[in-house]
Amino acid sequence: MHSNNVRPRLFSYALLAMSMALVGSYVALSKPLVLVLPVFLLAWLRFGIGGLATLHWLKRPADELPMSPATRKYLFLESFFGNFLFSICMLFGVSMTTAVSAGVIMAAIPAVVALMSWVFLKEKINTRTWAAVVCSALGIGLLALSKNELHAHTPSAPEANSTLHNPLLGNALVFAAVLCEAAYAVIAKKLTGALSPRRITALINLWGFALMTPFGLYMAWSFNFAAVSPGSWLLLVFYALAASVWTVWLWMSGLKNVPASRAGVFTVMLPISAAVVGVVVLGEPLGGLQLLAFGIALLSVVLATLPGKDSTGSH
Repeated sequence: MHSNNVRPRLFSYALLAMSMALVGSYVALSKPLVLVLPVFLLAWLRFGIGGLATLHWLKRPADELPMSPATRKYLFLESFFGNFLFSICMLFGVSMTTAVSAGVIMAAIPAVVALMSWVFLKEKINTRTWAAVVCSALGIGLLALSKNELHAHTPSAPEANSTLHNPLLGNALVFAAVLCEAAYAVIAKKLTGALSPRRITALINLWGFALMTPFGLYMAWSFNFAAVSPGSWLLLVFYALAASVWTVWLWMSGLKNVPASRAGVFTVMLPISAAVVGVVVLGEPLGGLQLLAFGIALLSVVLATLPGKDSTGSH
């Protein structure tokens, strides 16, 4: 056994698992944040905090060529789908549904990435990946049926007033976020050869901030910032740093010693951590049909990522 090779690889596995667990937890923890801050203001503040934290990544390294017009176009599209639209769909979605449901739906990401790679990048899809696509659809279908069990768990008056409790629309918006995340992953394949991961992260975060600024300023104009508790501000800082800095750094660092095809399997941590935070921290119910949907969704992640060439990051 080559123990000197095993140790760094195990450490890399831990970094990849932590990255995806963080993504799942910040998806779930954005639920209490949207009860306190309007979605557009929350997204704008997230990009602002993330932008400050990644300012030192903006400078072009000496060995990197100037950006071509095509690279600039892909950078904008990467941020438009992966930051701007993803944040709007995901935050509005989790405000209307449960973190557990969001986790099940987001388990479809690897399967949707495979489909988009097939359509746009002409990559081949094997039988196991098609099975993953079917499992994803089945998991989401079962989740829609399981909403009948959750009618007993109607939201309390304060929660009902803060946002519309509309699980069907919420789940549809979370699935729209999945499509945005998959587009982000496919476009990233066009970018990674031209720019370093850190610089891509900093530039798309800056674009996200610019795109969200008109909406964020409009919401901030009449918002009572004094009403936000210190705990919510701390949660906002955690959300912003986790979404814009930590998950990306952990993922890119983990990829150094692990092939991208094997790294993809760690996306299984995303739905698991979203569901765990939803049940343990937010006190959400987990019904029998939901549990079955969750199990099938996890199976789709394993099927899609074990044999594939998936290298989705997080943002």
